[in-house]
Amino acid sequence: MTTKTRPLRFGIIGVGTVGRQHIKRLLSGAAPAALVAIADDNVEAAAAVADEHGLEIARSTGELLQRGDIDAVVIAVPSGLHGDVAAAALDAGKHVYLEKPIEVTVAAADKIRAAERRSGKVLSIVSQRRFAAENQFIKKLIDEGALGQVTSATIEVPLWRSQEYYDSGNWRGTWALDGGGALMNQGVHLVDLALWLLGDVDEVYAHTGLLAHEKIEVEDTVTVTARFQTGAQLNFHASTAAFGRLPIRMNIMGDKGSIVTESERIVHFFSESNLQLPTFEAVDQQLNQLLDFISAIRNGHPPLATSDQARNAVAFIEAVYESGRTGRPTQPLKSAKE
Repeated sequence: MTTKTRPLRFGIIGVGTVGRQHIKRLLSGAAPAALVAIADDNVEAAAAVADEHGLEIARSTGELLQRGDIDAVVIAVPSGLHGDVAAAALDAGKHVYLEKPIEVTVAAADKIRAAERRSGKVLSIVSQRRFAAENQFIKKLIDEGALGQVTSATIEVPLWRSQEYYDSGNWRGTWALDGGGALMNQGVHLVDLALWLLGDVDEVYAHTGLLAHEKIEVEDTVTVTARFQTGAQLNFHASTAAFGRLPIRMNIMGDKGSIVTESERIVHFFSESNLQLPTFEAVDQQLNQLLDFISAIRNGHPPLATSDQARNAVAFIEAVYESGRTGRPTQPLKSAKE
């Protein structure tokens, strides 16, 4: 029996809040996958989760990666640890489903991508907003020119994270392990979506600030203006200091149409050709991305969310932070192949 005919066998590394979500999804029976074992640097936490769900526990990441009965791993450790863990997993011959962001620096992301090339294994980075039916519709509109020349976009990610949230883990709000604040941790999903929909960015200019929290190193508010390679312009705002359950909002404007979403629900659509909105069914975005990852392994196609695209999102964010520090426009770091 091969990976094309039997359920894919998974291990999970990291049993924090996000790791436990992956555990529940793999145990739900919604995907052709089996969860074999889990591991965490906090062995006691891993043991507690294993007991709760009747799972096997590996005493270390290395022990889990040595197992021959695991085909793929989900990595849900702090962002600044992604590089070492993901590279080790790929070099051990495992396919890797890696939580966002790919890493906290472009240099570290490139080390993961080098391991991906060495191993020949599938690597995908969690970017579930691409899998919302509405966002896939918007992608099709743009690719087919239904909005004409896209001229500008605005994205708002106004979230609230309490001081207790940052105090709940000594890695939260640090440059070394969180990699940044409102943009790197929370806003990265919308950065990924913007680049997927609208292409690469030439230049950014940003202001960053720590306005509503204490004892963290990173920003809780950031505003960005950017210019895409197409000439289109972007205004991007992300915050973890916006109390009041505001919607995540995206406006995309072209010379033949415009579209607006609030929390991924389309609230405005107008096109010169009078296109009508289809009916959208609610989907489990995280499950759909997991299914895409499994399909990429089984059928040999690239996953929808690739490592080079994830690297581009980190390059954008690095450029934003550099601009925020220097007060000058900054260009995102291009990859070596470019």
